[in-house]
Amino acid sequence: MGILERIHEPADLRRLSPRQLEELAAEIRAYLVEKVSRTGGHLGPNLGVVELTMAIHRVFSSPKDAIVFDTGHQSYVHKLLTDRQDFGKLRQEGGLSGYPSRAESIHDIVENSHATTALSWADGIARAFELDGAEDRRAVAVIGDGAMTGGMAWEALNNIAEDSERPLVIVLNDNGRSYAPTVGGVVRRLEPVRRLDSIRVNRSYENFMDWTKQTLQDAGTPGKMAYGALHSLKRGVKDIFVDAGIFDSLGLKYVGPVDGHSIQDLEEALTLARDYGGPVVVHAITEKGRGYKPAEEDSVDRFHAVGKIHPETGLPVAPARFGWTSIFAEEINVLAHENDRIIGVTAAMLRPVGLGPFSESFPDRVIDVGIAEQHSLTMSAGLAFAGFHPVVALYATFLNRGFDQLLMDVAMHRAPVTIMLDRAGVTGDDGASHNGMWDLSLAAMIPQLRAAAPRDGTQLRAFLHEAINVNGPTLVRYPKGDVPQEIPAIRKVGDFDVVGERTAQLPGCNVAVVAVGAMASNACAAVDLVAGDVGVTVIDPRWVLPVSSSLVEYLAGFDAVVTVEDGIVDGGVGTEIELALERSGARLPVERLGISKNFLSHAKRDVILEREGMSARAIAQAVSQAAGVRVRQVL
Repeated sequence: MGILERIHEPADLRRLSPRQLEELAAEIRAYLVEKVSRTGGHLGPNLGVVELTMAIHRVFSSPKDAIVFDTGHQSYVHKLLTDRQDFGKLRQEGGLSGYPSRAESIHDIVENSHATTALSWADGIARAFELDGAEDRRAVAVIGDGAMTGGMAWEALNNIAEDSERPLVIVLNDNGRSYAPTVGGVVRRLEPVRRLDSIRVNRSYENFMDWTKQTLQDAGTPGKMAYGALHSLKRGVKDIFVDAGIFDSLGLKYVGPVDGHSIQDLEEALTLARDYGGPVVVHAITEKGRGYKPAEEDSVDRFHAVGKIHPETGLPVAPARFGWTSIFAEEINVLAHENDRIIGVTAAMLRPVGLGPFSESFPDRVIDVGIAEQHSLTMSAGLAFAGFHPVVALYATFLNRGFDQLLMDVAMHRAPVTIMLDRAGVTGDDGASHNGMWDLSLAAMIPQLRAAAPRDGTQLRAFLHEAINVNGPTLVRYPKGDVPQEIPAIRKVGDFDVVGERTAQLPGCNVAVVAVGAMASNACAAVDLVAGDVGVTVIDPRWVLPVSSSLVEYLAGFDAVVTVEDGIVDGGVGTEIELALERSGARLPVERLGISKNFLSHAKRDVILEREGMSARAIAQAVSQAAGVRVRQVL
């Protein structure tokens, strides 16, 4: 039996010798490579935090001490150390989540995987500990993997840095990267202190630790330091290194930089921070992908997230297919060559959203703002004011964080900004926080915003060209995964397309199916499954918001309408169509299909669509039911 198999709770770590800890770290890395290579997942970030997570659990006592991970994708090691060692179905239905999950363990606190939130969570928890007089409890925020580029982290730091004694430890996991090398002034300010060479050459860190140990011994109470010793430690914490970077300028106590792969150094630094009695930053230098040669040699994203791979080589089991993203990547690069006023904008995800080729062609015209969606949108409004056309490429789930900026800075000012939302709708394996299912409901609330949803790759290319020529805000959303076969229009009616049709054999049962974007494939497949003599016309509205008057006029000629969208059913496109029909005076039944107002557990996209009643069969049943209702009303 290996050491890992004997770890059932964090307390088990404290019984291990230094040699056993090194063996455990090696076992964990081997386990992660073996298991994640079979399922896919966030490999690089977790290989980089093995020793750091072990040290945290040896120094702090979870769940009494609250450990909050930001971002949550670096929590695999934490899961292994808290009695979750079955990674066989990682990120699959019935298996472990790829992020912390309260349903899995009392050691997990924050479930959502959106970056930059941990400091605010931990500050709130620390405030509660302080108010309750819980002097023996600590809140620990593990932040990194680029998250310090996010504005919310600095809002939290501004409050944490006020004069306080809150029991809060900020562990900065500094690997210099998010998906790719981290950008911005924060990185430049940290760079002089993050070099590991300084730890090996400058002896002040080791000298300070020796002084600390002697102080504790002199105090006579190593576990609970006497006041005089504590006061001395408070004076000395920030002076481990002369340059404590930006944290020193905020007045925060600072320990580091510490070798994030030395358990001994980490434990000494974390113990000092734990016993200080107020907010302390522990700056740990880690290496993303540590211990796995293919990741270490990868200069792009250090195997941030992988599909199924061959563990020996790191090569994918199946050829990588980037589907919708690759089409956007090709087309925006073409447009950039034709139009020098186009600017690409991304939030720490240059290559995942497809702006890599554009950046290679025109490095001065692609802006990576870091994990800062709010800034990306308002900055883009500024670019638009000055005569450029920004194309902001985001994952759909992350648009949520920039809603106010989209509403007040972009839309209210009619800024010609195009927002490309990758991974819209159901993403599946990434779990509740990464489903991009709120974007259409959000867009429906925003005046002067035009939203499009392509049904296939040809339409995606067309929408990008159309959006660039709109003198106002536009949004184009498309899902994760493979692109379906092209769905040609049977005919065009006004500004929308008819893409599927079957003639009714009986009067009073002509049903229109309005299929939003990628749902056109299932809607067309449903035509042949509809029961009886019902007539079916599948309509792709193309620009789905706002609802066009020509579409409303056309729909009024049917006996019933079914809408289907890969987004929240309440408040989305279907709701807007129903309201538009009512305002026009049309009185016909409307059945709206979409995602229920719930947080969805991780599962395959097709499984979730089936469960949410959006499969071809479910659409066919809805059509038949709508036609039956109409016939009964007529009779």
